[in-house]
Amino acid sequence: MTQSKTEVLVGGAVLAVAVGFLTYAAQITGAGGNAASYPLTASFRSLEGVNVGTDVRLAGVKIGSVNSVVLNPKTFRADTIILVKEGIEIPDDSAITIASEGLLGGNFVEIVPGGSPFMFEPDAEIEDTQSAVSLVSLLLKFVSGSGE
Repeated sequence: MTQSKTEVLVGGAVLAVAVGFLTYAAQITGAGGNAASYPLTASFRSLEGVNVGTDVRLAGVKIGSVNSVVLNPKTFRADTIILVKEGIEIPDDSAITIASEGLLGGNFVEIVPGGSPFMFEPDAEIEDTQSAVSLVSLLLKFVSGSGE
């Protein structure tokens, strides 16, 4: 009898930890879906290492994610739609860049805020973009000595 009570208690504890972990994971990844957001667009020459779902950060804080990436057949650029959490206003002279978390880390989209008193409206285009830098091409330039 004592053994079955212990098994029930341990099973309940494991179940509680599992539910807590799933709740935490849903909050961290934004899977809850209850946060309202608005779209902004940008066009990049290269989106190397960025996919749908990649974080969008401002001052190192996640404020949204990449929602759509398509190749524009006329400009041969990667047209991107990002979703920014409602309530976060971004000056309309801000820049958007592809940044890296380090040599072995992944890429993310970073917004560098400007100083304009006017803010982006939903569906606005961020025109000041900086594409991803390819580490392989940088290493090749360094090794070949052609880097100026």
